[in-house]
Amino acid sequence: MAVKKSELYSTLWASCDELRGGMEPSQYKDYVLLLLFVRYVSDKAKFDTNISIPSGSSFEDFVTFKNKTDIGEKMNTAVRALAKANTLDGVFDNTDFNDEGKLGKGKDLVETLTKLIGIFENPNLNFANNRADGDDILGDAYEYLMMKFSIESGKSKGQFYTPAEVSRIMAKVVGVENASSNKETIYDPTCGSGSLLLKAVELANTAKNVNLTVYGQEFVTETSALARMNMWLHGASTAEIKNGNTMASPEFLDKEGNLRTFNYCVANPPFSDKKWRNNLGKPSDDIYKRFIYGTPPDKNGDYAFLQHLVASIKEDGAGAIILPHGVLFRGNAEEKIRTNLINAGIIKAVIGLPANLFYGTAIPACIIVLDKKNRSVKRDIFMVEASKGFIKDGNKNRLREQDIHAIIDAFDHLSNHDKFSRLVPYAEIEKNGFNLNIPRYIDSSLPVDIQDIQAHISGGIPEVDIDQLDKYWKAFPTLRKSLLKKGLHNGYLDFLVETANINKFIHSNPDVAIFKANVMKEFEVWKETAKRALNDINKETRPKIFVKDISDKLLECFKTTNLVDEYEIYQGFMQYWDSTMKDDFYLIVENGWIESANPHKIGAKSKESIDFQINKDKFHSETLPSSIIVKAFLADEADALAKAEADLEVVSGEIVEFYEGNSGDEDLISEYFTAKGRVIKKDLTALLKDVNLDKEVREILKQYQVLIDEEDALKEVKKNLDEALTAKIINAYKNLDDTIVKTLIIDHKWLDAITNIVQGQLDRLIQTFTMRLIELEDRYKSPLPAIERSREELSKRVNKHLETMGIC
Repeated sequence: MAVKKSELYSTLWASCDELRGGMEPSQYKDYVLLLLFVRYVSDKAKFDTNISIPSGSSFEDFVTFKNKTDIGEKMNTAVRALAKANTLDGVFDNTDFNDEGKLGKGKDLVETLTKLIGIFENPNLNFANNRADGDDILGDAYEYLMMKFSIESGKSKGQFYTPAEVSRIMAKVVGVENASSNKETIYDPTCGSGSLLLKAVELANTAKNVNLTVYGQEFVTETSALARMNMWLHGASTAEIKNGNTMASPEFLDKEGNLRTFNYCVANPPFSDKKWRNNLGKPSDDIYKRFIYGTPPDKNGDYAFLQHLVASIKEDGAGAIILPHGVLFRGNAEEKIRTNLINAGIIKAVIGLPANLFYGTAIPACIIVLDKKNRSVKRDIFMVEASKGFIKDGNKNRLREQDIHAIIDAFDHLSNHDKFSRLVPYAEIEKNGFNLNIPRYIDSSLPVDIQDIQAHISGGIPEVDIDQLDKYWKAFPTLRKSLLKKGLHNGYLDFLVETANINKFIHSNPDVAIFKANVMKEFEVWKETAKRALNDINKETRPKIFVKDISDKLLECFKTTNLVDEYEIYQGFMQYWDSTMKDDFYLIVENGWIESANPHKIGAKSKESIDFQINKDKFHSETLPSSIIVKAFLADEADALAKAEADLEVVSGEIVEFYEGNSGDEDLISEYFTAKGRVIKKDLTALLKDVNLDKEVREILKQYQVLIDEEDALKEVKKNLDEALTAKIINAYKNLDDTIVKTLIIDHKWLDAITNIVQGQLDRLIQTFTMRLIELEDRYKSPLPAIERSREELSKRVNKHLETMGIC
C-alpha cells in the first residue's frame, strides 16, 4: 500500500538521525542523501533508458553488501561506477563510505552502513509506485531531509538550503509562471542545493507546463553535488550545475567570453561575504563588467552579488535576490551603488522578511526584485513590510501559507495596504536620500491603547475608542445604538447593557446573525464548487495544482465579505490540508477511493484484508476512520454505548464513595478491602457465608454486593454494545462502494472539517469584538469619585466595627 508521505518522511528522519551518532549533521547528510539518490536512480532506471546502472551498482546490490566486512569498499566501488556510467564523475563519488573517522571502525562501521541501507529498503520508497502529482516520493523525501539537515547543521553550515516558503515567493515575483517556452532559462549563481531553482521550475511547470532550462553555480563542492542530485530527483536531470567561485570565475559565458544572460535569475548568496574578492583581483578590472553601478566594499559582498545578478539578467528578464536589510540603508560605497540602481529603474520591489527565517543566520533579510523589461527613469518602487507575519517552528521562524499569499497578492496588484504594502513614489525615495529602509515608508507599528484620564476621573467610555471599532459597526449597523448611549460628557458613551450581559446581547443581535448567515451563504457556494471538483479526483489529478485552485477560490470567496479576514480562513484550510487532507489526497490519487478507505491491520507489513475479529483496535483505515462511519450510519448505536459507559462510570464512582463513606473512625470493613478499595468477588461470597461475620459488617458488605453486581451487569451491557457496534462498523467497511466512500470522505470528513474552520473564524471574530468592548467597560466603569466614595464608605464601616469592639 502507499504510505502517508508525512509519516514516511518523519520516520526516515528519525531513523537517519538515530544512526548519526557523534557525526555532524553537515557531514552525515552526504551519506544519507547519496544513498537516497542511489535508490532513486535504481528505481527509475526500470522505465527510463537514459539512466545506466552498471552491474553491481544498483540499490539491490547495495542490499547484498549488508553485514559484509568490506561493505564500505563495496559501496565506494558501486557509487563510482554509477557516477561514471551517468557522466556524474566528481559530483558525488567523493563521498567515502569507508571513512573510519566518521563512520567508526570494524564492526561499528559495518553496523552503521548496514542500518543505513536498511532505512532505504522501505518498500514505500518506490519511485515507480508513487508518482501522484507528476513528481515522486523520493524527490520530496530528499527535500525534507535537506531541510532537516539544514535545521540541525547550525549557524555556519545550514546555508545550503533556502526555506521552501521563501523560494516560492521568489519564483512568483520573478514571473516564471509567465514562461511560454522550454527554451527560457533560469539561473542561480549561488545555488546551494538547488532549492530556489526547483521551486521556480515547479511553478513554471504547473502554470504553463513549461520546463525551464536550468543553470546554477555553487562554490562548495559537496553542496554542488547535492544540487545535481536534487535536480535528478525532481526530473531536471539536464540542469547544468557547475562547481566554482561565481565572483572570480563565473562558469556561464557566451562565445565572446562575456557573462551569459538569462530570462530569470534568483539568488540567496552568503550574507555580507568578506571574502568575495578572493582570486578576483581589482573590481575595477573585472573583465565581466559587472560593477557598472559602483565598486562594492572590499569586506562586504552584498552589492557584488547583486550586481552580478543584474548583469546576468536578459534585457527583457527579471530577477530576485535575498540580502540582509543593511543593503537598504548602508552608506558610503553601497549608498552610491543603491542610488545608481534606483536611478537606472531596475529595482521593482523590496520585500521585508521576518528575522530568523534562514538556517545560516538569524538576522532579518529582504527580497530585492529586479526588472529590466519595464525599467524606467524615476521608477516608483513597491515595498512590502512582511516582517510581522510568521509562526515559530522550533528555534526558527517560518512563513505561514497566509503570509506567502498576502505577499504575493500585494505584489501582483501593487496594492496599498495599511501597515503592509505601498507603491512608493520615486520623489519620496529621492527625498530620503535613496534610503530604502522599509520603516521610512511603511509604519507597521501597532496602535497604542491609550488610557483616557478624563474617563478615569468622570466615567464613560471614550467615543474615540468605540470609533476604532468602526469595521464592526458597519457590519452590524443597528448594534451600536442598541448597545451604547450618549454619556454625561461630550465625547463619552455609556453602555445600555450590564458588563455580564454584553456577550449574550451581541450574539443575540439580529445583525450579527444576518452577518454570519451571509458569510456561510458565500461559503456554501464555494462548498458546492469544491464538492464537484473533489468528486472528480482520479489518478490523473495533480494534488498541488488542485489544492492551489480550490484554496485560491476559498480565499476569493471571502475577499468580498466585510470584516472577515480571508487570509485567516485560507491559513486554516491550508493547515488542514497539510495535516490531514494532503495525505488522504495522495493515497486516493495513487490507490483509488475504495482501496485507500479499506482498513488494514495495524502493524501489518503490507496491506491485508480485515480478519473481521470483533476488536476495533486491530484495524485502521488511512482515509476513512471508523468515527466517520459511526457518525454517518451508527449514531444510535454509538449513543447507546456512550450511555452504557456513562452509567458504568456512575456506578464505579458510587462504589468508591461507598468505600470512603464506610471507612472512617469506626473502620469496620477496611480489612476486607484491597488497597484499591475493592473486595475480590469470590472473597466477598465466602465472607457473606461466614456465620461468624459481624452483623453490621454483613449489612455493609451486602450493600456493596448490590453495587458490584450492578457494575458487572453494566460492564456486560457495555461489552455487548461495543462488540455489536464494532461488528456493524466492519460490515459497513465490507459494503463500501465509490459513492459511499466519496460521500463519507468529502462531506463528512473534509467539508465538515473546513466548515468548522470557517465557523471557528467567525466565532473568534465576534469574540475579539466582544472582549474589546468588555475590556473598555471594565476599564472605565469605576471612575475616581466612585472609588473615593467606596473607600470612604469602607473606612466608615471599619471605624464602626472598631468602635463596637472598643478599640477606638
